[in-house]
Amino acid sequence: MPSLPCRSDRQHGAVLLTALFVLLALMILGVSAARSALSSEKSARHERDRQIAFGAAEAALADAEHDIEGGSDPSSQRAALFSRGNALGFVDGCGAERELNAGLCLHVPGQAAWQHADLSGNDARPAAGVAYGRFTGAQLPSGKGTLPLRAPRYLIELLPHTQAGADAARPPSNFYRITAIGFGALDATRVVLQTFYLKAAPEEGA
Repeated sequence: MPSLPCRSDRQHGAVLLTALFVLLALMILGVSAARSALSSEKSARHERDRQIAFGAAEAALADAEHDIEGGSDPSSQRAALFSRGNALGFVDGCGAERELNAGLCLHVPGQAAWQHADLSGNDARPAAGVAYGRFTGAQLPSGKGTLPLRAPRYLIELLPHTQAGADAARPPSNFYRITAIGFGALDATRVVLQTFYLKAAPEEGA
C-alpha cells in the first residue's frame, strides 16, 4: 500500500503555498508602486511643460502691449496703425503674416477674431498672428531642452470703446483684445491667454 503523506510534508506544502501567495502579493504591490511612480513623474512633466507654455503665452501678451505702444520704433508705419482713433490696418480675418498689419483684426459683432484664427498652424498653413519679437525686437529662447518648442504668437483685435461723458469731437481711446498662444517643450502642450488693453489718449498739450 502507498504510504500516506506525513504531517511534516503537509506543513512544508502549506508553507510553500503561503510563501508563493506572499511573493505574488509583493509583486503586485511592486508593480502598483512602479505604475504610481511613473504616473506621478508623467504628471510632473506635464505640469512643468504647461508652466513653460503658460510663461511663453504671458510673454506674448506683454510683447503685444509693447507692439501697441510703438514697438521698437514708435515712428514706424506699424506704430502709426495704433494711433488714436485709427482703424486702418485692422481687417476682417486679421492681417497676413508677412504684411505690415500682421495679426491686426477688425472686430465683427458676434464673430470673435481669435475663434477663427489658427495661431498654432495646425492646418498645414502659416500660423496666424504675430511671432514674438517681430515688431519689438524682443527675443525669447526656444527649441531646446526645457525651453518652448517655438516662439509664442499673438493677435490684436480692435474693439469699440465708448465712455460716458466723453467729448464726441475727439477720437476715442483705443481698446484692444489681445489673444496669445504659448507652446511648451512638447508640441502638444499649448496655453492660450487673453487680456484687454486700453491705449489711453495722450494728455492735452502732450
